Amino acid sequence: DYYNVILKDTLEARLNGGKRESMDMTIVDFDGVTYYISTPETKSVLHISLQWSCFPELVNYGAKEILQREYGSYLAAQPEQGYDLTLVIDLDSVPDDQEAKDALIRKVSLVKRNLLAAPFERAFIEQEQYEDQEKTNPSSELMSVHYRSEEAIYVKSSFDRVTVIFSTKFKDETDKIFGKVFLQEFVDARRRPALQNAPQVLYSTREPPMELRSVVQDTPDTSYVTFVLFPQHFTKGDVREETISRIQIFRDYLHYHIKCSKAYMHTRMRARVRDFLKVLNRAKPEVANVEKKTVSGRTFRRS
Repeated sequence: DYYNVILKDTLEARLNGGKRESMDMTIVDFDGVTYYISTPETKSVLHISLQWSCFPELVNYGAKEILQREYGSYLAAQPEQGYDLTLVIDLDSVPDDQEAKDALIRKVSLVKRNLLAAPFERAFIEQEQYEDQEKTNPSSELMSVHYRSEEAIYVKSSFDRVTVIFSTKFKDETDKIFGKVFLQEFVDARRRPALQNAPQVLYSTREPPMELRSVVQDTPDTSYVTFVLFPQHFTKGDVREETISRIQIFRDYLHYHIKCSKAYMHTRMRARVRDFLKVLNRAKPEVANVEKKTVSGRTFRRS
């Protein structure tokens, strides 16, 4: 899901007539994101705070403008101590219309997604300026978002495309092999006629793509996945929003499938071991009774 499920469920319980109680809840999301839900003033006023290590980078790419556009009056002028932003929701001021409530719940639960959308929206706007003959070409820069401790997303616009590069680090050798096989399928799948309009996907290990040669160094345990987005992939409207949402969760999608593949293989291996044990148990010879007695009761042993 693009939104945080726990945050969404908590908001639904409160906004849809749930019991108003004091709250002090910490939620941890993917990519090291931390949410803090509290009622420091009254039980009817919710404070939802977010902390993310890459927040300063996102601010440089226009995250504050997106937050103001999406949340407006809900955005606190000063975030809570130790957090990067705080949303304040007065339950008494929430509209009674159910559709409005659902829209607010979904918007708040997508706060992480909307933050990370900043570099993508900026790159898409720059690409449109390249195509507009009445405007001067923008000075496009390589935008880097270090959203995890050892991994990053790089976004760069050019005259006919937007390039998105994920650097991902596999700590386990088995994960590295699974990741290579899985990502190679991304590359090969585009050759199918039905997927010709899909974004081009490139995969490389150790050696970074040309766009990153001057930024990062070769490392043996780092892989790079490059998505090449063309204008038809980020047309204004639902297509653009869906593209931003989908590409953001690529890293989670990749590692989720690696773990599922490993779990499936372990299940098959355990099933095969159980089958082998059954065969071995059936192959055990019965212990023959070598002790015999004569008619008089004496024990007879074959020498």
